[in-house]
Amino acid sequence: MSNGKGKQMPVLHSDAEAEAFVEKADLSEYDLSGFKPVQFEFEKKSAQLNMRLPEALLSAIKAKAQERGIPYTRLIREVLEKTVAK
Repeated sequence: MSNGKGKQMPVLHSDAEAEAFVEKADLSEYDLSGFKPVQFEFEKKSAQLNMRLPEALLSAIKAKAQERGIPYTRLIREVLEKTVAK
């Protein structure tokens, strides 16, 4: 994952290894260009929504979610959250 901008990140096999690494490491020395931002969901889901969509739209949503490596329902929720946050 190095592109010449810094050290390559080590492979960490446990949370304990990651914590120990972060305690000692100066992350500014490492190439973080291959990392992607992630979001964690902490709020419990308390409501349910059922909707009917054209098959082509649902297929396109599923394909886009698969590209990102997330469930299609999470992609739909992200779009809804972004829309109401505007």
